[in-house]
Amino acid sequence: MTLHDTARSAAHADGEAPPGNRVHLVRSTELDGFAAISGGTVGSKKLWMGRVVNPPMSATDNHHHGDSEAGIYVVSGHPVFVYHDGTREVRLAGNPGDFFLVPPFVPHREENPHPTEPAVVVIARTTQEPVKVAVPELYRHTVGEPA
Repeated sequence: MTLHDTARSAAHADGEAPPGNRVHLVRSTELDGFAAISGGTVGSKKLWMGRVVNPPMSATDNHHHGDSEAGIYVVSGHPVFVYHDGTREVRLAGNPGDFFLVPPFVPHREENPHPTEPAVVVIARTTQEPVKVAVPELYRHTVGEPA
């Protein structure tokens, strides 16, 4: 295998969009906020990926990601994903190496109940950019219904 380190990674000094005909490397030091792979960083058309660190004893608001699917890989920590199955609230606890799938329009929240350890996850979404729609509760809304 031959290694070549001549291609630029995500950022372009000239402000031009990254070319769409090559593999892009985004180093962990080059993340644009949480985003690693997006239209803005590498010119992706249908994919968004990023890293999220949930601090100890934290929880997000209730939200969904519109018509985007979200795949989550647990890097470290023990995040809890909470959603409502139509009858009751369900809590799914993850461990390092686990994966979660959040289908489109499914309200949920992420929690990190650990008192000292952050939870680190890598997220992939089927939209170019992240979509996050806050909702007042975890009940699923029908598509097109106001949140």
